[in-house]
Amino acid sequence: MDLHEVLSPIPGSVRKPRRKGQGLGSGFGKTGGRGQKGQKSRSGGTKPPGFEGGQTKLVRRIPKRGFKNIFGITYDVVNVGEMDIFEAGSDVGPEDLKDAGLLRRNSRYIKILGEGEIDKAFTVKAHAFSNSAKQKIEAAGGKAEVI
Repeated sequence: MDLHEVLSPIPGSVRKPRRKGQGLGSGFGKTGGRGQKGQKSRSGGTKPPGFEGGQTKLVRRIPKRGFKNIFGITYDVVNVGEMDIFEAGSDVGPEDLKDAGLLRRNSRYIKILGEGEIDKAFTVKAHAFSNSAKQKIEAAGGKAEVI
C-alpha cells in the first residue's frame, strides 16, 4: 500500500484543467479565451506589478527622503523587567527568550534594555546591552555576556 493509493481529494474539490485551443466546440478554441487583439492577447503580454499604462510609476514619482544605511544593524529589544519569569541562577540566551515569548520572531540581533526592575541573579547572553541594563543585571548579582 502506497500513500497515493490511500489519500484522495474530496469529491468535487478538484476540477479538470481547461484545455485551451482545442477546437471551436470547447468554448476555448482559436483565441483561447483571450479575445481578439491587444497586449493581453499576445504571448508574454503580461504587465509588471505597478505598471500604470506607460505613465511614470507612483513609486518613482513620490519623493525619496532620508538615508537608509544598508549596513545598519536592527536589534530586537527585551527589557530587563520582562526577564523576571526566568529562574534565579539560570543562563538566559536568545533561544530562551524566544521560547518564553519575549521575542516575536527569529531575531538576528538582540539588545537588552534597562526598563523595569530585576531582583534575580542570572547570566544573560545577548548581542548588545544598554548601560542601565548591564548595571541592573550586575547589581542583582548576575552577569551580562555579549555574544
